[in-house]
Amino acid sequence: MAFEAGQRGKFVSQINVTPLVDVMLVLLVIFMVTAPIIQQGVQVSLPKVKAAALPGKELQFVVSITRGGEIYLNDRKLSAGELTEKLEAISHERPDREVFIRADEQVPYGEVIRTMAAIKAAGIENVGMVTEMPAPGGGGREAADKHDRGKSAP
Repeated sequence: MAFEAGQRGKFVSQINVTPLVDVMLVLLVIFMVTAPIIQQGVQVSLPKVKAAALPGKELQFVVSITRGGEIYLNDRKLSAGELTEKLEAISHERPDREVFIRADEQVPYGEVIRTMAAIKAAGIENVGMVTEMPAPGGGGREAADKHDRGKSAP
């Protein structure tokens, strides 16, 4: 903070903002570098649909299904039987728990339904599906279908 003699001998205080700007720029760079690293979870390609996001209340359980058919509860790889056992323990503690399914769009429908049945067998009734919003101006599934029809078979 700098002080200068003003009119009639009074001091006028001025804030030097240069150090503040320097610190803010350093913090901006740090957050820009660390933000992509923080993204967690199993890598799946989600289907794109137009729907509003659900509000989150507490720690959520997310069952992910990869293209290869591997099943994860949050970030832990499990078999279908282990998934049912783990979710049974969770449902005994809190029967009103919600479980969300993140399935790669290339996973066969039957795999998703079998996983959903394993969740229901564990006693969890609230099951949701995780999707991505389509790109603005993109036609979503219709545009993908037109693109696929335009390809020739090898």
